[in-house]
Amino acid sequence: MAVDSATTTRFEQKGEREQLTNKIYNLAPMDTPFMTAIGRGPSATNTKVEWQIDDLADAAENSALEGDDASYVTAAATVRLANHTQIFTKSVVVSGTAQALSTAGRRNELLYQVDKRTKEIKRDIEFAITQNRASDDGSRATARTLAGFEAWITTNANRGTGGTDGGFVTSTQLVSAAGDASSTNIRTFTEAMLKASIKSIWDETGDSAPLVIVGSFNKQTASGFSGIATQYQDHGNAKSSKSINILGAADFYVSDFGRHKIVPDHFSRGRSAMIVNPNHWELRYMRPFKINTLAKTGDADKRQLLAELTLISKNEAGSGVVADLTTS
Repeated sequence: MAVDSATTTRFEQKGEREQLTNKIYNLAPMDTPFMTAIGRGPSATNTKVEWQIDDLADAAENSALEGDDASYVTAAATVRLANHTQIFTKSVVVSGTAQALSTAGRRNELLYQVDKRTKEIKRDIEFAITQNRASDDGSRATARTLAGFEAWITTNANRGTGGTDGGFVTSTQLVSAAGDASSTNIRTFTEAMLKASIKSIWDETGDSAPLVIVGSFNKQTASGFSGIATQYQDHGNAKSSKSINILGAADFYVSDFGRHKIVPDHFSRGRSAMIVNPNHWELRYMRPFKINTLAKTGDADKRQLLAELTLISKNEAGSGVVADLTTS
């Protein structure tokens, strides 16, 4: 049926008001599983944070003659480790006009931008502490960097052919990055690899590593392992709202040494599976998150967001890594 030529339609109409929803949808992921799991330790008071670790003698036959004299062995010295603080920073500058405008989705442009940058720093920290990156004490021309999780792991490292360990170097007091295997030696993540690493950790420390952090591809791979528990865990009272715990993105893998939560991380390396005992890691802040108001030099407001911290490895043997994995 034809439209009468005198009909006014939206195609001829002028003066339409635009419709802009009064909300901004942020699509970027914000989960930081490693940072959240390990928590925060005492404040750092130096850019080089040092700590000591010790070990017990191996268990052995121990029997003494009645009335025998005491005998002595030389006590092993403690091991002194270190990591360096890293400065994480973002800056914001918003013009006076932008502040004065009526905007959709936020009442104050400056506060909105500060909130965004704060979330970005949190993501940057998760990225830094999960990486295979060496520590650097810095200089006038080089920024200090902290050593990430993967660089610390040497005792329980399952690597592809040609992959090499990094770890703490006593002579330099720095942590070296691990050497990645070449692209021709990348492996498929298998349940046998995971089980071997969990066993190795238990053999070394007697502890279970309850957290496994992987990228998206290897999260899907791990979900197919036979040791994955059912996704519905019964907690007793069926009438209670808490009786059924739906695990969602997390799987629980049941090994001979305990239950291990497998979680995906957007910011860790997809080619590695991090097997973590959170009790053996912590963050130490020299300068907690702060917002500095910078001097006005014109018609704009300026802010600097800043945090300075390092990653502490209390016992790298309590965690492990399955490295050099396929990611597609």
